[in-house]
Amino acid sequence: MADALTQLAADLGGRLRQRGLTLTTAESCTGGWIAKCITDTAGSSGYFGRGYITYCNAAKTQELGVSAQTLSRHGAVSEPVVREMARGALARSGADLAIAVSGIAGPGGGTPDKPVGTVCLAWALGERISVGTLHLTGDRETIRRQSVLHALRGALELLS
Repeated sequence: MADALTQLAADLGGRLRQRGLTLTTAESCTGGWIAKCITDTAGSSGYFGRGYITYCNAAKTQELGVSAQTLSRHGAVSEPVVREMARGALARSGADLAIAVSGIAGPGGGTPDKPVGTVCLAWALGERISVGTLHLTGDRETIRRQSVLHALRGALELLS
């Protein structure tokens, strides 16, 4: 699957270059893996300036402006939170497109309402925003890798 990640990141970079757009990331459960895939492509500095790793709630609030009320009401792994993460990343970075992700990669941390493998993603392009929730299976690395794959695919779909 690493080849798929490399190819998706390169395809996304090509699409961003063609349209003259820039990208930022706001990552929790993926810990910077999306940004790593993007920056593995030579020339990515032309469309990627920064990413945010906001693994804890305090970082989401401090770095991205996610509302403490939203976190309290919905939890870190929720569509309202990733929506605010994406908007905050756009506002702070000046980028055109943001990818945001928060999830429970396991092996612990799941609840009956949000089991391990629950991953929320958001993609923001200007005022346009798309959000979704995945229910993935597998071990921690598999869940994280699948999250990155979905994040890159979603960004490409948004730019289509």
